[in-house]
Amino acid sequence: MSKKELAKKIAEANGIRIKDAENIISMVFDGIADTLKTGEGVSLLGFGTFAIVEKPERNAINPRTKQIVPVPAKKVVKFKPAKALKDAVAE
Repeated sequence: MSKKELAKKIAEANGIRIKDAENIISMVFDGIADTLKTGEGVSLLGFGTFAIVEKPERNAINPRTKQIVPVPAKKVVKFKPAKALKDAVAE
């Protein structure tokens, strides 16, 4: 499902314009991203938790040349689904 399709579904369910639903979705995503940028996690009850995880520096192998290449440390976003979401998907 794309962002536009999600906005259409929300708009139809709540009797609002699609553009307004798109703006709300964008604000939610921006809020989550801004919070993650500060290093805090975001927990949405019944949906899941977003957290920042620091990956350490490591060495990888280039499959073409078989040469060892250093991969710098980086921060990545990790998502852990809530039990309610897992149960809903399993049905």
